[in-house]
Amino acid sequence: MAKSDWADIEIPQGKRTIKYRFFEILPGALSYSMIILLFILSFVSPALGSIYLLIVITITLVKAVGVAYRTVQGYETVKRAERVDWRQRMVDLEKPHEAYERLYVSEVKRLKLLDIALSLHKKKEIEKLEKYAFHIEDHLANLKMLAADNSEFPNPKEVYHGILLMAYNEGMEIIEPSIEAVKKSSFPGKRIIFVLGYEERGGAEIERTAKKLQEKYKNDFYEFLIVKHPDGLPNEIKGKGPNLCYAGKALSEYVRKKGIKTENVIVTSLDSDNRMSKNYLDYVAYEFIVHPNRQRLSYQPVSLFMNNIWDAKAPMRIIAISNSFFNVISTMRPHTLKNFASHSQPLAALEEMDYWSKRTIVEDGHQYWRSLFYFHGDYEVIPVHVAIYQDAVMEETFLKTLKAQFIQLRRWDYGASDVAYVGVRLFSKDRKRVGKMSFIGLFPKFWRLLDGHVMLAAMSPIVAFGGWIPRLVNYDSRDLLTYNLPETVGVVQMLASIGLMATIIVSLRMIPPRPPENKRGSRIIMVLQWILMPVVAIVYQSFCAFYSQTRLMLGRYMENFDVTKKMVAKKT
Repeated sequence: MAKSDWADIEIPQGKRTIKYRFFEILPGALSYSMIILLFILSFVSPALGSIYLLIVITITLVKAVGVAYRTVQGYETVKRAERVDWRQRMVDLEKPHEAYERLYVSEVKRLKLLDIALSLHKKKEIEKLEKYAFHIEDHLANLKMLAADNSEFPNPKEVYHGILLMAYNEGMEIIEPSIEAVKKSSFPGKRIIFVLGYEERGGAEIERTAKKLQEKYKNDFYEFLIVKHPDGLPNEIKGKGPNLCYAGKALSEYVRKKGIKTENVIVTSLDSDNRMSKNYLDYVAYEFIVHPNRQRLSYQPVSLFMNNIWDAKAPMRIIAISNSFFNVISTMRPHTLKNFASHSQPLAALEEMDYWSKRTIVEDGHQYWRSLFYFHGDYEVIPVHVAIYQDAVMEETFLKTLKAQFIQLRRWDYGASDVAYVGVRLFSKDRKRVGKMSFIGLFPKFWRLLDGHVMLAAMSPIVAFGGWIPRLVNYDSRDLLTYNLPETVGVVQMLASIGLMATIIVSLRMIPPRPPENKRGSRIIMVLQWILMPVVAIVYQSFCAFYSQTRLMLGRYMENFDVTKKMVAKKT
């Protein structure tokens, strides 16, 4: 496919156009304006300031209720998806007609038994009957579709997984558990091509580690490749994206050398601390096979920052759990779902679009927009409701941990740079002549992107301190609404805390079991830590967002990927 000028999917380097700079400034300008507007309206009229604040608070309350509902719903969905025997569902696809007849009979029987159990309120029986029923209707429909005509669908036995695990200078204690998780996958290891991509700038130790791991695991997969990404290649930032691209190209060369069809290879990108569910690869392969438009899809798991949650410090646990909930919620809203952290995409599609961006430190989230524009709107992210587990931020000392958390969040929040990338294309004359990229179709995506970054920055300080601003600006005002505003806001905040209680309950069920070496009281601390939520929201989530957006406004681009150090707590 020839690329038009409009479809140039690379982020500009050096001097930007006036239009591009406008959209780079926009997120920060709106974030600051939301706070400044409260002061201006309060100065003009205390009633106006109060009404503006109440509107913002009401939006917060509505979102809090939605978050609570989606969190509970998403958690239950993840639990049900993890129980499914995805290996068996892959086997079913090999002989769809036989599997359909067998499952149809058993499904009719299951539904009858479920009706009886529901009428008798037998909870255990209901749970047992629902255990493997996740999307069973869809599975039957897929089997029926393949049984009718499977000529357009790949043979399940010819589908391969390419795993790209990226490392910088991490040790065996971090990388090896991630490899073990892939090894324990229910998907056959002899159809997994494992690529460990490491940085030359990571030093000699990571090279020795890579060679040791290759020697240890070379017989567990179809192949275990180690690929060193050279330092200082042209047109590359120092970040994960260039390493991914270099490893991806090595995978492509190997696949072609072995005569494997690139269109049948699914590539999953992992960080060194990512430990996938044993069901993940089978689940992705299943979704890949049953979707006819498979080369224009990517597959997004639930990223849960739970590996070391019992050892992390309280502020970091709050951030890790909050981000985990956000990822759970995202998979429940497919129309808003975008790539984040680990995700999977067909190798043929990656080759066509030249893999990932080598010019941004947020190559994971940016990959959604890069793919969307390259394929002219013919691109979608499919939710995969099982987990890939990651680490919460943890360093040797508390102060180092606080700093490392700030560095990680400001990198994530630099995703605001995509506002300009999308905005210039949304308001481009060339947009009218390319595929599914209508203004009506693209604008909601742009708005959600912009709104997400602005609200992330401005909402927490407004909710925390906004109730006092109309009163302080108009200290001699006798306006009843203004005088009682802090108390009114307090009541609304108390109502919003109901949603927080729901997330706390779910968090206690979602986190892994308490390790024996952790004291029994640590579970109580897991509840009490949420008292810090307002402080964490302002100091980290809001301030980091403002930091990244201000850098964009000033044209001080973040082009160095500051690696978050990964470590394992030492047990005593």
